Amino acid sequence: MPKSLKAVLFDLDGTLVDSAPDLHVAANLLMVENDRRELSLPEIIKMIGDGVPKLVERSFAATGDVPDTDTLAAASKRYLEFYEPHAADLSTPFPGAIACLERLKSAGYTLAVCTNKPYDATMEMLATLDLDEHLSVVIGGDTLPGIKKPDPRHLLAALEKLDIGVDAAVMIGDNANDVNAAKGADIPVIVCRFGYTNGPAEDLDGDLVIDHFDDLPNAFAELPTG
Repeated sequence: MPKSLKAVLFDLDGTLVDSAPDLHVAANLLMVENDRRELSLPEIIKMIGDGVPKLVERSFAATGDVPDTDTLAAASKRYLEFYEPHAADLSTPFPGAIACLERLKSAGYTLAVCTNKPYDATMEMLATLDLDEHLSVVIGGDTLPGIKKPDPRHLLAALEKLDIGVDAAVMIGDNANDVNAAKGADIPVIVCRFGYTNGPAEDLDGDLVIDHFDDLPNAFAELPTG
């Protein structure tokens, strides 16, 4: 375990929250509006993790030709018009997530979210699902201009706001962006097998893999020391 672990950084989509159903609805509203076929939920799950512009681009790519850059930018804005007011209509915390946050906070850990989801949609979701009260810092995909995971600066910005060093932090995520951002910041990373990872969680080469949030607090003791 990192010496004197103080900060636990969480990804959001596919880690704390099963958000795919609402992302799916918004994507299909956009596709129908653009005379494209609707996407299946498994298709959308494979597109999650790189932020809204990439999800929109992948949605178009899966249903026909990809529009030009300006059209994609406008489509991303339109997607958010569909999505943000309903970001938590169907989304739910993964089993054990809220209890885990409560347990960690009670134990003295400082908690943050680092997500590629736009900040406003993130805060809407966190508030609706009663997750926001447990968090000290939230870094969204548009909080830092041009900086998203896997850029390690995304995680480092959260730690700077918390005034906690990388030697006292751990990242919890479900995909390659989370793992690569953590490795770039020299932060240990735990991968959630239940998330939206494409392929076996072990293939992401995180430090540990958990099957349920009940496993997380005890997993800290198994992390490599700095």
